[in-house]
Amino acid sequence: MARVTGIGGIFLKARDPRALAQWYAQHLGVALTDYGGINFLWSDEVPEKTGMTAWSLFPEDTKYFGPGPQASMVNYRVDDMDGMLAQLAAAGVWIDPNPEDYVYGRFAWIVDPEGNRIELWQPLPMTEEDHAAYLA
Repeated sequence: MARVTGIGGIFLKARDPRALAQWYAQHLGVALTDYGGINFLWSDEVPEKTGMTAWSLFPEDTKYFGPGPQASMVNYRVDDMDGMLAQLAAAGVWIDPNPEDYVYGRFAWIVDPEGNRIELWQPLPMTEEDHAAYLA
């Protein structure tokens, strides 16, 4: 059975994402990346360099969280995207028809019974160059 293996990211809407990110950096001591978010790297992930939890702020009018008033979205890491999507489809769960693939992983979106958009992420191993470019 495909399953969730952890939290891949936490995403929040904000009136002023840059200012709020700076607040988190100043008051909570987190290091912001060039994209304005934070990557909490995991030191014990196998394969190496696939483990991290992302934290990011989005404009309050973003459509990334779906069409409703949802103010946050959780990204769940999965071990088998195809298996997970097949299980969800068999259970009648709505699945966004537009999954996305990147060098750092595969993404898909579903909606829970209360209308919350959820992001699923299957991390993929990266080369040293891919990893450095992603963190830059």
